[in-house]
Amino acid sequence: MKTETPQAITPPIHLEFIQTLAALPDDAGVDDIESYHRALFLHHHAGDLEKFQQQARIHEDLLAHIEGRLKETQGRLAGLEKMLPVSVSGDADLKPNAPWNFWDRAMFVAAAMGIICLLAFGVLNVSFNLLESGLVTFVENPIRAYFWAALLPVGALAVKVGWDFLQSQRKRDVYLWCCLVAGVLGVLIWVAAYATVYPTLSKSINEHIESLSVFDRGTSGGVLFGLNPAGAKWIDVITVAAQAIAEIFLSAVLGIFLTTVYTRHRPVRLAENPLFRELDADRQSLEEKVAVERLAMAEARGNQTRLENQLAAMLAFAKSMFQKESALKRDESHKKRLLLDQLSDHLRAQLQTVENGSGSVRNHAAQPPALHR
Repeated sequence: MKTETPQAITPPIHLEFIQTLAALPDDAGVDDIESYHRALFLHHHAGDLEKFQQQARIHEDLLAHIEGRLKETQGRLAGLEKMLPVSVSGDADLKPNAPWNFWDRAMFVAAAMGIICLLAFGVLNVSFNLLESGLVTFVENPIRAYFWAALLPVGALAVKVGWDFLQSQRKRDVYLWCCLVAGVLGVLIWVAAYATVYPTLSKSINEHIESLSVFDRGTSGGVLFGLNPAGAKWIDVITVAAQAIAEIFLSAVLGIFLTTVYTRHRPVRLAENPLFRELDADRQSLEEKVAVERLAMAEARGNQTRLENQLAAMLAFAKSMFQKESALKRDESHKKRLLLDQLSDHLRAQLQTVENGSGSVRNHAAQPPALHR
């Protein structure tokens, strides 16, 4: 809103009108001066004065509306919580959690170390087996063996993520027990396969040399010691596969155990209330609007007050000018009256002198002449 910056009171005082009234009889006075200059001022500024009054009224009404909305928003905010408990399995996370104790801490650390050991040993075992297989692709590029072995930790993580996606606690329990059974079964198969090949592992080098023969003995050792189409013994295949399965599922079970222990002792999780955030944003926006409207209303009222004060100052100055002119007129009338009085007195004195001289002449003429002796 564009405002004016006045340099002086406009319109100026009408001195000729004041002097005219001051010259009139006493029945014309200050009221006429005030009415005339008020009308003269409104003739120039009535539009601006009315505009500022309407602007102040508009901003006042809008400010009252915005303050009402702000008060309502603040009342709604007072009844809301900024943070809300997170929903866990369909229930609000409001239950107090058990404090950590020595046993839970020890089991948590042991399970974490078990996962690290299982995954590290599994990756190393598979990669070493690939390197010892003699395949050219692994011999020339050993890093590829570790990339192949990296499937074990990824598989264990995938099994753990499958448990996380289940919402029902009953389904989670069934899933956990299935993983545990698969892992334990893999361990048992690995133990059985290891026990089967253990006598061969315990032979010395000389005994292995003596047992060598140039003749093909076939599959006298049974199906487990026979060769698969790829040329590897079935017992070795079973041992490696059982070990990999055991490491994958047992790592996943230990990961599930870590999650369960942490969930039992973790702090209550809170999330920001979306309704509170929305209302708080509205409150900030309304407060900014209130500040803008207050400034606009103050500016409009200031302009209105400025014009009203200009009018009051001009009327006061006009009255003082009228009183000054009236005083000057009275002073001039008084001086004229004094001068007239002096002239009258002087004229009266002259007349008396003339009258006295005329009387003495008449008396002298009436007196009889004296006789001369």
